[in-house]
Amino acid sequence: MIKFNDYFNDWLYGQDGYYSNYKQIGKDGDFFTSVSTSSFFGGSIAKKIIASIEDGFLPSNTTILEIGAHHGYLLADIIQFIYTLKPELLQTLNFAIVERFSNLQEQQKKYINESFGELIKLKHYDDISVVKLENAYVIANEIFDAFSCDLVYTNKDGILQQAFVSNHKIEFIDCRDENIINHCKKYSITKGEVALSYKDFVDTLCKNITHFEFLTFDYGDRFPRNDFSARVYEKHSVYPIFEENLPLENLFKNSDITYDVHFNYLKDCFLNNGILDIKFNTQLKSLVEFGILDLLEILKANVEEKTYLKETQKVKVLLEPTGMGDRFKTLNVRK
Repeated sequence: MIKFNDYFNDWLYGQDGYYSNYKQIGKDGDFFTSVSTSSFFGGSIAKKIIASIEDGFLPSNTTILEIGAHHGYLLADIIQFIYTLKPELLQTLNFAIVERFSNLQEQQKKYINESFGELIKLKHYDDISVVKLENAYVIANEIFDAFSCDLVYTNKDGILQQAFVSNHKIEFIDCRDENIINHCKKYSITKGEVALSYKDFVDTLCKNITHFEFLTFDYGDRFPRNDFSARVYEKHSVYPIFEENLPLENLFKNSDITYDVHFNYLKDCFLNNGILDIKFNTQLKSLVEFGILDLLEILKANVEEKTYLKETQKVKVLLEPTGMGDRFKTLNVRK
């Protein structure tokens, strides 16, 4: 019997785990992301990066560091829009990716090279712990929902229980982990996911990079739901982790597993490092603030109407208040 935390980690990152090999994202994969929806997602981040350099917060030779880059599409979109909006920056900026799997590193190198040739030099880090930088703009799109988590449940007697897994069957036993117990007390969690590993990641980031802006997008909210959000994605079908007769043994390592991010805890991890410049928002508000509508106006002035309308429809999906625009949240942190 193992803790659900270890089961989750093995599912995604163990030998032959779901993320250890390249997976399609989008129509031919198990799920959609903002990156697979429109290149203007990366374009709006590029505009934000340029603004952070122009307002003097970051130098022109900063490193744009993506964590969890998958194929490299987002970083490539960012580079392309920087080239369009302020091409001289490509002479001074540095580009890097944190990627633990060597086969995915090769995929990313190949894609960036095919896209930009010798113009872009890409550096890889195996882990955030080996990143040592003076300045960086750090992008983490949908990574925290893939950090391993524990499942907790308060039974009818008021006792906090923790999930364990045996032969792909989940069962709860009394929790004896003081870190989990204290976390649940602090955030009034009686049921749901607990991802204590956020702290180590944030502590390492703050220790290893002297001066940075950090931007993450993920589904979740400020406060825990006090319900289970853990779920499995397979070919665009969604299965709650406790759905009756769910064949975990068949889905294990062959599909994506995820949950909602607790943003107040993530924010507190940065606050505990003495960082106060932290902004929480919806994806809709962030992308509009970054200038995604301005980018559409630039497009409108330079292409035929059919192309403009097609891209506008894609951007609407990113901003839709009842969909991605509100479901996804952002945390923008400046150190």
